[in-house]
Amino acid sequence: MAGSGVIGCALAACASAIGEVQLLARSDASAWRAEERAQADCSKVDRGRPDRIRVTTNAADLSRCDLVVEAVIEDINAKVDLLRDVGDSCPQADLATTTSSLPVAEIAARSGHPDRLIGFHVFNPVERMELVELCIPDGVGDGVRERARAWARALGKTVIEVPDQPGFVVNRLLFPYLFDAVRLLERTGMHAADVDSCMQLGARYPMGPLRLLDFIGLDVAAAIGQSLFADTDEDRYRAPGLIEELIGVGKLGRKSQSGFYEYD
Repeated sequence: MAGSGVIGCALAACASAIGEVQLLARSDASAWRAEERAQADCSKVDRGRPDRIRVTTNAADLSRCDLVVEAVIEDINAKVDLLRDVGDSCPQADLATTTSSLPVAEIAARSGHPDRLIGFHVFNPVERMELVELCIPDGVGDGVRERARAWARALGKTVIEVPDQPGFVVNRLLFPYLFDAVRLLERTGMHAADVDSCMQLGARYPMGPLRLLDFIGLDVAAAIGQSLFADTDEDRYRAPGLIEELIGVGKLGRKSQSGFYEYD
């Protein structure tokens, strides 16, 4: 696992139920935090084994892995640089990116490993969400698709193969709805909790759109929206002004304890 944030640690915890895991962090401080987080995440996973997770800051330690999954910030340059380094260090491994909004074929080509890199989009919280959006760009070698599907099934996930377009399927359909909820809030002055309750009680959604945006992270949501807008030129994918205002004052959602809601 290359990346020690929320998704990387949660994926490592899920993978610990089926085998040994190497978790790559970028610094000693990140490694220390990742070890604590991954161990805590293992308690949420059936048969999770924290003793199977080894945290490292050296990409060469991943050299014997069969599969390396990148899970870092949603920035194409950061992903390309990491996947290039990891791919060079792990010449036999299949490679995967967890991008939710960037073109997989471009990441694969720029990383220098287009024959073994795929999109493997999981959803947060990883231990509870069943779907994996699997994206197989042109030029991927024989067996990579089948091995990715087998690994996802071993994790207990349902795999749906999706086209290589920004947002794949879920985010492409989801974000206009989320941003429309913010625009409604701007127009009407309603309370965020009332908007969310309308969708939970009236449409049986498990979480309202504004709380979901806080859960995703407002900065992440704005970045995804920008990628979708760049691909489609449709204004419905542009983050509303209120989101940009909240980002500007450091209110990013749950991770900063403040967004549309306040968190302890």
